[in-house]
Amino acid sequence: MHAAIKPGNVAVVTGGASGIGLEAARRLSELGMKVCIADLPGPGLEAARQKAGAALAVGVDVAEPDQLRDLKSQVEAQLGPVDVLMNNAGMQPGSSIFDVEANWDRIIGVNMWGIIRGSQVFAPDMAASGRPGLIVNTGSKQGITTPPGDPAYNVSKAGVKAFTEALQHELRNIDGCAVEARLFIPGWVFTPLTARGRTDKPEGAWTPAQVVDFLLLSLDRDDFYILCPDNDVDRATDAKRILWAAQDITENRAPLSRWHPDYTEDFAAWLKT
Repeated sequence: MHAAIKPGNVAVVTGGASGIGLEAARRLSELGMKVCIADLPGPGLEAARQKAGAALAVGVDVAEPDQLRDLKSQVEAQLGPVDVLMNNAGMQPGSSIFDVEANWDRIIGVNMWGIIRGSQVFAPDMAASGRPGLIVNTGSKQGITTPPGDPAYNVSKAGVKAFTEALQHELRNIDGCAVEARLFIPGWVFTPLTARGRTDKPEGAWTPAQVVDFLLLSLDRDDFYILCPDNDVDRATDAKRILWAAQDITENRAPLSRWHPDYTEDFAAWLKT
C-alpha cells in the first residue's frame, strides 16, 4: 500500500457521494483513514458519508476555487493535515463541437479546473510537510484517444492527463517532497454518471468496487498511469488503441483515423497484430 494510506491519516475524496468516489471513500475508511467526502450540497451527502463510514462530508462545487480553499480549511480544522487527495469529481452530460448545449464552460470547470485547482490548493502544504502524500486525479481513456461524440469531455480529460503528468514531474523535483501524483484512468464503470437511465449493470462494465480494487493494486505496484480494463476491453486492446491514436501524428494520418472510413481495414488489422 502507498505510504500515505495508513490508519489515522487524512483523505479527501471529491465526487465522493456516489460511484467510484463513494467506493474509494468507503475503502479508505475501512483502511482506518479519516476521510472527508466532498460533493455538491444536497440531501444525499450525509447519507453518503454514513454509507462510506467517512468522518466528514462537505458540500463543495469544485469549479469554485474559494470553495476548495474553504474545504481545505474545514478538513484541516476538523481532521488534520491532508495526506491523500483524490480529485475525482466529474460530469458527462454530453456535448457538441459548437456547444449548442451551452455547457462547455461547466464541463471544463468541473472536470479539468476542479482537478487543477484542487491540486493547487492542497498540494503545496502537502509537499512542504515532508510526509508521504498522494494525489490521485481521475482522468479518462477519452482524454487519451479522444473519440468523436463528446468533445468537451475529451478536452477536459486530456487536460487532466497533461496536468497530472506535469504535477508529478514538479513534485519529484521538490527537495524533501514525499508527495506523489497518479493518473487514474477508469474503463467502463457502471455508476450514476454512466447509467443513463439503466438500473442493471451492463455485462461489459465493471462495478465501482472492481475499479477501486484495481486502483489500490496499481498503487501497490507504484504505477503512475492506472489504466483500468473492464469486461469489454482488456489491457492489450487499450494499448493498441492508444498507440494507434499517437501514430496519427507520427504517421501523418487524418485526425481520429480510427473512426475514418479510409482507415477501417488498417485499424482492424492493427488490432490483430
